[in-house]
Amino acid sequence: MTSPSLTLLTRANEIGANCYLLELAGLRIIIDAGMHPKESGRAALPRYEDLPFDSIDAILVSHSHLDHVGTLPVLMMDQPSARVYMTQPTAALADALLHNSVNVMTSQRTELGIDEYPLYTHEQLDDCERRFEGRHYDKPFDIDFDGTVRATFYDAGHILGSAGILIEGDGKRIFYTGDIHFEDHALSKGALFPDLQGLDALIVETTRGDSERRAGYTRQSEENRFIDCINLALDRGGSVLIPVFAMGKTQEVLTMVHENKDSRRLPDVPVVIGGLSTKMTVVYDKFADSTRRVHPGFRILRDMKISTGNRRKRQSIRYNPGTIYALSSGMMSEKTVSNNFARGFLDDPRNSLLFVGYTDPSTPGYRIRTAQRGDMIDLSQDFAPVKLDCDVEVFDFSGHAPRDQILDFIRKTNAPQNILVHGDTPAMQWFADHLEHSTIPKTGQKTPL
Repeated sequence: MTSPSLTLLTRANEIGANCYLLELAGLRIIIDAGMHPKESGRAALPRYEDLPFDSIDAILVSHSHLDHVGTLPVLMMDQPSARVYMTQPTAALADALLHNSVNVMTSQRTELGIDEYPLYTHEQLDDCERRFEGRHYDKPFDIDFDGTVRATFYDAGHILGSAGILIEGDGKRIFYTGDIHFEDHALSKGALFPDLQGLDALIVETTRGDSERRAGYTRQSEENRFIDCINLALDRGGSVLIPVFAMGKTQEVLTMVHENKDSRRLPDVPVVIGGLSTKMTVVYDKFADSTRRVHPGFRILRDMKISTGNRRKRQSIRYNPGTIYALSSGMMSEKTVSNNFARGFLDDPRNSLLFVGYTDPSTPGYRIRTAQRGDMIDLSQDFAPVKLDCDVEVFDFSGHAPRDQILDFIRKTNAPQNILVHGDTPAMQWFADHLEHSTIPKTGQKTPL
């Protein structure tokens, strides 16, 4: 029997195509199956070429963000005997996300000449989804027919359905955090992990290890500043553009707006979202009564007055003064709704552009965040630059726990081995410098457990 080990299948130890091979009790288990957001074609895949055909016993999915689930159909087609487990909300969100991904890849094949796209079709995805096995939080389940290894999902507080995963077998207890957030969001509650004393290994995300949360930060003070900035734009006759990711951030922003309309801190102005965000919000609303919520039973599309755009007609969302626009993508990437809409928005000094999440340095969103008022902004190669003449503000509503909270969690867990993943090199190194027992795995190499 092979000794227990973890192999990093991302092509580099970074935030990207997250995928890990766990060998335990004679089983080969894959954790997550992501797509790299900065790569295209086969280069966006994890190292699936290292996995012989039909050699995997089970696949565990922590949550439905693209960098954790985006290439799951490719893996499943290569591993037809593998059982596939995730929470039920993750399965529902993954269905929406992956079908949208087929549409995006099909467009990119035409527009960018990526002949390898799409990596899977709608029909192949439908076949794969019939193999999804949904599991509830806090309820152990066998991941093989013989009961050799069992797993348990625990609410990770990151997005709807996100899970930390406890894996037990052959006398070993291993916990994979996935992406975690310990504090309550506006809509969803923070992580609810069990007492994890007695672990043999902790596999932990390090996303925010390279940045310190600013002194004096509180969630409430950040939300107060956010609402004040919305009111400022509305008071001067303008509108607000909030670039958001369709899954997670959209629903949190909408809930904040709803709460502050109810308390009359915000006027009852129109709120507009895009078609993909609407599709994801339908899933969030479906689980309103069966998941941990700050406002149990609150359904966004039922309880708010929201205008929804058609995702097949991105130009259908038109500018009107006195309106809140929560449009994807959060990084304002080219050919997304927020990017297209910004062309007629940035040059109006009455308006405000409010960033509520991370923007990669290669994206238009980052260029705006680091620009000065009056600068010309390249939003797209297909159009002339646009003058930046509106207010721009940045807020910390991250779905990832700050590094000090994760460090406290690691120390409290007191595992003899802490395996650092899901972070850029400086982020992982910060944790390594503050821990006595830590490992930064090398891609493609086994880390003994």
